[in-house]
Amino acid sequence: MADVLQSLAEWLRSVFIQQFDGWVLLGFCAQFLFTMRFLVQWLASERSGRSVIPVAFWFFSLGGGALLFIYAVQRHDPVFIAGQGMGLFIYTRNLWLIARERKAALSETG
Repeated sequence: MADVLQSLAEWLRSVFIQQFDGWVLLGFCAQFLFTMRFLVQWLASERSGRSVIPVAFWFFSLGGGALLFIYAVQRHDPVFIAGQGMGLFIYTRNLWLIARERKAALSETG
């Protein structure tokens, strides 16, 4: 059992300490932004008593996704690059649709 714990400790040190650099810090910051979108969505839904996707969700998605995309490109990870790249298109499109809807609503009331 001591050998297993020793191996686990060595692995954790290798993964989380030895390879820590500015890129890993960027990755963690990006992941934090990306995670914040779920917190924002959850709080908005709890506040309204129904499932809601606030505009802030899409901005956190775009910001976190863009940073994660940059991180993935730097790490040369094709799966991560493809996943985040597609997400960036979707987040941008949703923000575009929201902006267009708000503009139309303003022109109707103006």
